[in-house]
Amino acid sequence: MKQFFAFIKKEFYHIWRDKRTMFILLGMPVVQIVIFGFALTNEVKNSKIAVLDFSKDDATQSLITQLDASRYFDLEKNLVTYGQVEEEFKKGKIKMAVVLPRHFSEDLKHENKVQVQLIADASDPNVANTLANYASAIIMDYQERITNGRKMPYTINTEVRMLYNPQLKGVFNFVPGVMAMVLLLVCTMMTAITIVKEKETGTMEIMLVSPMRPQLVVLAKAVPYLLLSIVNIATILLLSVYVLEMPINGNLLLLVGESILFTLVSLSLGLLISAGAQSQQTAMFISLVALFLPTVMLSGFMFPIENMPLPLRVISNIVPAKWYYSIVKSVMIKGMGIAGVWKETIILAGMMIFFLGMAIRKFKIRLA
Repeated sequence: MKQFFAFIKKEFYHIWRDKRTMFILLGMPVVQIVIFGFALTNEVKNSKIAVLDFSKDDATQSLITQLDASRYFDLEKNLVTYGQVEEEFKKGKIKMAVVLPRHFSEDLKHENKVQVQLIADASDPNVANTLANYASAIIMDYQERITNGRKMPYTINTEVRMLYNPQLKGVFNFVPGVMAMVLLLVCTMMTAITIVKEKETGTMEIMLVSPMRPQLVVLAKAVPYLLLSIVNIATILLLSVYVLEMPINGNLLLLVGESILFTLVSLSLGLLISAGAQSQQTAMFISLVALFLPTVMLSGFMFPIENMPLPLRVISNIVPAKWYYSIVKSVMIKGMGIAGVWKETIILAGMMIFFLGMAIRKFKIRLA
């Protein structure tokens, strides 16, 4: 056991001396969680709109003010003619135009209805649909305010309740995905080059002639990265709560424990890649290309898995990030306990045992 700790100490010294490795291990997760947490969002904010107001009465001015006051819209221009609408879209200056008809206030008071036209740039259909929904909600809120809540004839009222994320913040979806991506890529990439680097520098022979068993050599390589990954987990959670305002509704110890388990899966996968690769370039390529795309595409983080074809849904089950992403959402957002994530936990534990066992088995005790 004393020799085992000596190998771990040696690996720590090796990591501390390499400033680039330290930056990747401790600096990159901070950079990624902050950048991705703010940049990756399905919310649409500060979209520039134009208004074509044919009525120009107090009612339309009040509605325009309410649209402009929203965090979703910025009033770019007041139009005069209908022909200007398409011109503004072609210039790329606006995302949506709001057309208010003549006699807006009179029709609203006497006929209890008025037609407002929303024209959106559907070259990006998701953004166009989102902006139209935002504007419709603001117009409905305006209607409720001016009618003082009185029910109009043949009016159907709909009550919508959003569970877990009432403000529909995009960060609730992206933080769990970014956590999975950061931990998987950083941990796997760093451990993937450890054994290969020993082979290329010629120090592997010294390790193999030591009295310690090869299995312990492999484990000693992973322990320092595990301890540093725990620091990363703490950093990511602190940034998520205090910078991205992402609450932890579930048990913090359970969330940390599941994160450590996912880290062990990532480290085991990195050791497996390292044991089979012949060069650091090959190990890096496999870590980045073979893991980055499945993590982003097949974890449910960017695209719903249930919308994918059956073959891709089946393949997604072997992506570790899918199960960790589900755990983080369940514990962090929904406040669920171990009873709600036991299946995902068992799957991750099974992956860790499989990857680590394969890494030890593929570790060659003879270089020639």
